[in-house]
Amino acid sequence: MPDKTPSLQIDGALARITLRRSHVANRLELLDLQTLGAQLREVNANAAVRVLLLQAEGKHFCSGFNIDAMEAVPGVDAGALFEALTNAWENARPVTVAAIQGGVYGGATDLALACDFRLGVPSCEMFVPAARLGLHFYRGGLERYVNRLGVGVAKRVLLACETLDARAMRDCGFLDQLLPDRSALQAATEELCTRLAGYAPLALAAMKLHLNAIASGRLDVDQLRSDIAVSNASQDLAEGVRAWQEKRAPQFRGF
Repeated sequence: MPDKTPSLQIDGALARITLRRSHVANRLELLDLQTLGAQLREVNANAAVRVLLLQAEGKHFCSGFNIDAMEAVPGVDAGALFEALTNAWENARPVTVAAIQGGVYGGATDLALACDFRLGVPSCEMFVPAARLGLHFYRGGLERYVNRLGVGVAKRVLLACETLDARAMRDCGFLDQLLPDRSALQAATEELCTRLAGYAPLALAAMKLHLNAIASGRLDVDQLRSDIAVSNASQDLAEGVRAWQEKRAPQFRGF
């Protein structure tokens, strides 16, 4: 039986993780959650990686956790597993991008929210059936919904179980870009990832960390001050200024 767990490909500054269960709308099994966690740790440990792209094969992006697994494996806490993964994803060192080509459902909506940027196409839709199933969404997901989309949208999706189409996803801020088709999605995703990978990694990673901390009300002012000082004293800043003056692309090295 072919391996359908997520694949990881690292090419210089860009890492790509691809969901590969397209025959079941890329639903996530227990093994997939473990694999994604291990792949994220590998990416975090690789200082050369500046951008992490999450993408999927087939018609849909991801249909969330396999509900049947909760009965197949007694005592499994799907919420805790998803929370651990999505919290780790939000705190990933590289900047993260999700390319969403179709439906995104259940906990997968939070996995996408944990990414820094989300791009989609007109076939996108999102739906969370937690209230219909009697499943209480976990704390990290509730916080991301409220912090990133607002309490009104969070209630529409999580309490009223509304299905949001692509335009609604863009209007509420779930999608940062809505592209006309999958070809345009791929081109826009590649362009964004390439652009991000070309920026100064010290400043990029630190600003991501502090923006997320500000959004969640947990800003460490001393750490912010320290990271600003490190960036100000870095060779990358000197290189960036020289490149700007010389009207050329900078060559950042991360120190």
